[in-house]
Amino acid sequence: MAVEVFAADEQSDHPVDALSWARLAEAVLGEADLGGEAELSILFVDEKAMAELNSRFLGKDGPTDVLAFPIDEEEPAESGRSPDSGGTGPGMPSEPEEMPVLLGDIVICPAVAHRNAALHAGTYEDELALLVVHGLLHLMGMDHQEDAEAEEMEARERELLSRHYGEVRPEAWASREQASGDAAIAPDGQTGTAAPDGPAAL
Repeated sequence: MAVEVFAADEQSDHPVDALSWARLAEAVLGEADLGGEAELSILFVDEKAMAELNSRFLGKDGPTDVLAFPIDEEEPAESGRSPDSGGTGPGMPSEPEEMPVLLGDIVICPAVAHRNAALHAGTYEDELALLVVHGLLHLMGMDHQEDAEAEEMEARERELLSRHYGEVRPEAWASREQASGDAAIAPDGQTGTAAPDGPAAL
């Protein structure tokens, strides 16, 4: 299965090796059974941009460390020209191309990650790695509203980080909920997986 991750650094507060984080995401997604090709984007933004997203979609003040925006499209948009919508022409059988699975977007604020790192993962790079994997798991449907869900998600994060990045200290999980008010909340106020085009606050 081909996985394509688009990563862009749109801030200048702290250094970000966008390519490295895209490769980590590709490695993690390579293990997932997504049923075909997959695409997602990872954006690194400043505190102002993150605060605006946090306010717009979750109604919360100030920046957070990471938001995940799942995409839930039951049917791909029709493409091609009218009136034949891109038919191949007379005598040519029309075989629709398999559309990639569009997982969504992960938005990370390096400034908040840098500030939280000492109490969480320990280093700035480890904190970013945790946020990338945490965001990916949300896009793939995992959540942590209930204790059992949180334990399963934490175990999966540890496993994936160990295999594709390296060991991250246990404090990364012990202090996370207390420091960031960890919850996945849809824009409509319902807990759990975010609604289409809406984020999960991680």
